[in-house]
Amino acid sequence: MLSRLIVQMAEQEGITELLKEENQMEWIRRMNSVRNRAEEILSTSTYTVRILWQT
Repeated sequence: MLSRLIVQMAEQEGITELLKEENQMEWIRRMNSVRNRAEEILSTSTYTVRILWQT
């Protein structure tokens, strides 16, 4: 699920293999940002579902 979300977000933000070839540091910075945001989205969603399930 996390991998799929990262791929989708990267595609939406135009993070491509061409960028990776031309500017590796920028690609890494942007992919790290995407990964961090995707992890936050999933952890927040999981937390919310747990709370709703308990009520």
